[in-house]
Amino acid sequence: MNVETRGATRRMSRLVRWLAGRNALRRPVDRIEGAVLVALSAAFLVAVAVASVLGAHTYQSQRAASVGLRPAVAVLVQAGPFYGGPAHLGQAEARWRDPGGGEQSGVLTTATAPGIIGAPAGTRIPVWLDRSGQPVASPGGQVAMIVNALAAGAAVAGGAGIALLISYALCRLALNRRRLAAWESAWSLTGPRWTTRQ
Repeated sequence: MNVETRGATRRMSRLVRWLAGRNALRRPVDRIEGAVLVALSAAFLVAVAVASVLGAHTYQSQRAASVGLRPAVAVLVQAGPFYGGPAHLGQAEARWRDPGGGEQSGVLTTATAPGIIGAPAGTRIPVWLDRSGQPVASPGGQVAMIVNALAAGAAVAGGAGIALLISYALCRLALNRRRLAAWESAWSLTGPRWTTRQ
């Protein structure tokens, strides 16, 4: 048995003794708190694993979505809008060549081509086309995909961590109330013997 295995075995036996040991000073409430702490720690490790899988899936799906896109240039048939944003999408008619080489026309929005805002008719606007030749929002770069994947994973792990901390705090609050009730009960039996004068 090597040193690392012995160390792991000792740590595990110490944890088992801490949770289920026969220490007379440890109350059942303390053992319950220890078991809850171990269970919540294991749940957090599972949440971190799920967050890692979700982050990897997010990255792969973004990468797969961006593989089929190709850049193109659209020419505005009408002047672009003077406004645009998340609350209201501006639109403008435009023409572009699809992946097969044929010419298509349609509507560009400020979501798919932000460059149309304030652009006069005849302006050449860079766009991204999907496999069917329709304009789509520009794909993020490699860094943006990584940041999005990390953000998704961090949101899941952080949310799980906060939920588990709140669960532990509520559990500890309930257990502290039981400890205080037990203390008051014991003191009501012992207190009069200590405080009476002879």
